[in-house]
Amino acid sequence: MDTQPDADVNKVADEKLQAARLGGPEKYRQRQLDSGKLLVRDRLERLLDPGFRVEDGLLARFEQGLPGDAVVTVIGKIAGRTVCVIANDFTVKAGTWGHKTFEKITRMQDVALEIGAPLIYLIDSAGARIDEQFESYAGRRAWGNIFFNLVKLSGKVPQLCALFGPSPAGSAYVPALCDLIVMVEGQSTAYIGSPRMAEMATGEKVTLEEMGGARMHSTTSGLGDVLVPDEVEALAVLRRYLEFMPSSWQGDPPVVAARPPAPHRPIAEIVPERENLAFNMHELVAAIVDEGSFLEMKALWARELITGFARIEGRGVGVLANNSRIKAGVLFPDSSDKAARFVWLCNAFGIPLLFLQDIPGFMVGSAVEKQGIIRHGAKMLFAVCEATVPRIAVMVRKAYGGGYLAMSGSPTAPSAVLALPTARPALMGPAAAINAIHAKRLEAMADLDERRRFVMEKQSEYSAEVDVFQVASDNSVEAVVPGDELRAELASRFEIYCRRPAGRQERRNGVYPV
Repeated sequence: MDTQPDADVNKVADEKLQAARLGGPEKYRQRQLDSGKLLVRDRLERLLDPGFRVEDGLLARFEQGLPGDAVVTVIGKIAGRTVCVIANDFTVKAGTWGHKTFEKITRMQDVALEIGAPLIYLIDSAGARIDEQFESYAGRRAWGNIFFNLVKLSGKVPQLCALFGPSPAGSAYVPALCDLIVMVEGQSTAYIGSPRMAEMATGEKVTLEEMGGARMHSTTSGLGDVLVPDEVEALAVLRRYLEFMPSSWQGDPPVVAARPPAPHRPIAEIVPERENLAFNMHELVAAIVDEGSFLEMKALWARELITGFARIEGRGVGVLANNSRIKAGVLFPDSSDKAARFVWLCNAFGIPLLFLQDIPGFMVGSAVEKQGIIRHGAKMLFAVCEATVPRIAVMVRKAYGGGYLAMSGSPTAPSAVLALPTARPALMGPAAAINAIHAKRLEAMADLDERRRFVMEKQSEYSAEVDVFQVASDNSVEAVVPGDELRAELASRFEIYCRRPAGRQERRNGVYPV
């Protein structure tokens, strides 16, 4: 019996496989390149380690002229660690979702959960196909399962998204439900309704960039975490982010070889003693963490609070720091949301937290009350209080009022609260305190010079009483640490606190503030 394979059959198979890997027709591939975008498989080559890749559904709908049904789903490695990837192919029907697209996406989501691997979405899609809605929209097995799975995977495996093109209407919730959203300036867009739909519904005339562009989402809406100039940088950010993440919530975050901080001025020179003198908090962060390790999240949004990942002696930590150069570092509704989400993210994947406090408090006034500062501030406080990862707070300067609590103050049961000699712990600052204590007396003073002298005298007296060493004497902080010893102190304490088993809250879930 002849068992030799038919050479013609193998040749046909090779040709079909090669054609499927090309994606859409040549004119669409060239249009993609002419627009400055990479082809989907070029993105995968730059993202994944060479030499290891398993692909599912390559030939899905190939015979109908829709290779892969506009999505590539693969399992590969990044820095030697297994990852799952779902990548839209815009050269095939503009990367839109059909029924087989849905099947491939949800299958790869299931695989990521089954094997405990990070899941990466490379998004470049015009959304769902209206002409396939009746088999893909309303049933229990339908496009909406993609979002259900995103929520089911949340906090179990890292979910990363790089947005290379459009993500309109319902598909915009894919990036919104991911842990990380990287957007390419001038190229990424996400919106519920297009400018044309907005004009039809409301009469508003707006450009696509104004409606849902990368810069808008990175500076105004807060959707974008990292804004990059091109696709190559976007892919590099995905790889770098994964360096801080375990493969799943049940693993430990990677620890790498330690590096000293970048050359810097002494911390005593970086941090001014005067509480109302703004300084560069990024410079302080750089003086504490391993050189080149800081990866900032939402750097262009709610800039009064700095959030990002860094390393201290090789150990990854999540950093939250008040930025006195922006709005005096006061917490607003957006910065409260920014903090809450970052704390929840770090807690989900076992990443210890470092809070650098220079906090005057939450913003006051009718405008922020109408914006819901209480609700948003409660969200931040909730996230901090329920976090079970090791967390250390450092009183850098101001540590006032409710802002002190939201920034992991001692009553929220952190692993430790440390203080620099410049720390100023108090219920409120001198100006607000004197105004509150002596309000009636000040109102009765008709002489403005007399009032000014009185205020200065009382503020001076109040300031003299705000003494970090008195707080330490009352055992309200674990230690007062000179600036040049802070990094070593943090490294030692994180090494100790990270030895304890990770805790969990025993309840279904809290009732989260909205």
